[in-house]
Amino acid sequence: MRSETDDARAQRGINALDSTGELLITLAAAGHPMNLRDIAAAAGMPAAKAFPHLVSLQKIGLLSRDEDGCFSAGELGFELGLIALQRLSPTRDAEPEIVALAASTGMSVASATLGPLGPTVIRLEESARPQHISLRVGTVMSLINTAIGRVFAAHMTEDALDGMFSQESIRLAGSAKASITREYRARLKSIAENGIDDAFDAPVPGIGAFAAPVFDHTGSIRLVIALIGPSNQFDRAPQGEMARALLAATQRLSWRFGWLGASA
Repeated sequence: MRSETDDARAQRGINALDSTGELLITLAAAGHPMNLRDIAAAAGMPAAKAFPHLVSLQKIGLLSRDEDGCFSAGELGFELGLIALQRLSPTRDAEPEIVALAASTGMSVASATLGPLGPTVIRLEESARPQHISLRVGTVMSLINTAIGRVFAAHMTEDALDGMFSQESIRLAGSAKASITREYRARLKSIAENGIDDAFDAPVPGIGAFAAPVFDHTGSIRLVIALIGPSNQFDRAPQGEMARALLAATQRLSWRFGWLGASA
């Protein structure tokens, strides 16, 4: 069966528009206004070839040009972007990435969002391998003792984190006497800097997990995606195969949801 991608490749396109697309992709990936020379260099084409494309994009409103001659999104570009953002559904749009990640790693994959009681699992793609974990859709995760919870905590404001701690005892692996210690703050800082957290053999012996955030166009955390499986079958290295697969998936989703930081 032919896919939509195969059909698109089989259809004839307009070569000039392909070049125009390369310039738009370059500008979007940069995340800031760029002049003609820099856009052309980044796109790998001569400035004389790039200039007519940029002028046409400016004429129709996809791009604008400031007093310094730098190009950025124009009025039409903003309108198209807003239409795309309005159609986004993090839960729905994350589904293909979750399924593909589970298939490629052989691990279970969970996604969670921040609900009224805390980080709440909303999707679980289970591995074919038996795993003895008390994780189901609707499970609320500890902010202290789970990788999913700590990733959310690393991107909360101080006030929001303090408020959430009052309900820590009702969460999976939660503590009745939760407190924000110096070590916990240091852990959250490391998570925010590295974009990933792990948990091996705790809170569940024999189970390991990596968790990473998905951001939206405002830079707010929308989802946390976690790889979960037998701890003795994990590549535990922060730059290992498992971690790279998870980060690639979350960065693709963040880019889809409009987070320009994902391009870095």
